[in-house]
Amino acid sequence: MRILIVGAGAVGGYFGGRLAQAGRDVTFLVRPSRAKQLSRDGLRIISPHGDAVLTPTLVSADKIDTPYDLVFLSVKAFALEAAMNDFAAAIGPETMIFPALNGIRHIDLLTKRFGEPAVIGGVSFVAAEIDGQGRIVQLADFQRLVYGERNGEITPRLKTLDATLQGAGFDARLSPDIMQAMWEKWFQLASLGAVTCLMRGTIGEIVAAPGGTELAIDVVNESAAVATACGHKPSEKVLSIHTAAMTAPGSSLTSSMYRDLQKGAPVEADHILGDFIERGSAHGVTTPLLKAAFINLRVYQDRLPKR
Repeated sequence: MRILIVGAGAVGGYFGGRLAQAGRDVTFLVRPSRAKQLSRDGLRIISPHGDAVLTPTLVSADKIDTPYDLVFLSVKAFALEAAMNDFAAAIGPETMIFPALNGIRHIDLLTKRFGEPAVIGGVSFVAAEIDGQGRIVQLADFQRLVYGERNGEITPRLKTLDATLQGAGFDARLSPDIMQAMWEKWFQLASLGAVTCLMRGTIGEIVAAPGGTELAIDVVNESAAVATACGHKPSEKVLSIHTAAMTAPGSSLTSSMYRDLQKGAPVEADHILGDFIERGSAHGVTTPLLKAAFINLRVYQDRLPKR
């Protein structure tokens, strides 16, 4: 498969880099500043699974002249509109778009622009960030992609995708219920993002404060109530593991939204929390803690210089 990775940030750079390292046909669509850096220094990965320095194949939006088989999309949600314009020329009648964005709203935007058949469901699990040297630094050892047709069918094209992603240096799983997987990740992101951003601390710091554990559990319960009302109740296993992670003493766990907040960068408040709260409200679910976190983040977001 000819694969176009849209962006070479923490997620796209990591999984795209591993695919390229495994010999897959990978091209990165990047902005000029990132292209200059990658051309000079290479695509550098620092990881508990092994470091790598790769010479990536790069393309700019104006140089795309043929469709790709797969477009792997991992930009921040607030950059989606611009990204769709950039990779539009890469979409042909047989192209699959694999979005690894947070939340669900991006599915509506992508299908409206490129049609229902083009867009599959996808979830990425990796904790990584770009450091001051432009390297992709993996912060924990988990690394997994989950993907599937949004209607649950196991189609020939998904089997082809699955065969391409297997054995590429990370966990890859074809799911018969990708929408449930996407909602379970969203439930986890909403609750982790809300509590770490609202309290401005790690999980360990939050649960060490009086009432911190109870607060974390209340946020988890609010988030689970939204997912359940929307028809995607988290499994008992997911709920148990996530609750344990959200209340672990001494944990350094934070959310990517909190890390962006600490850097003074834009955050995905609207897409991770705002849309989540709205969908719950449509089903009569009240979410005062999630709403407090969302308003807090919108105040922060609105103070940032306009780009």
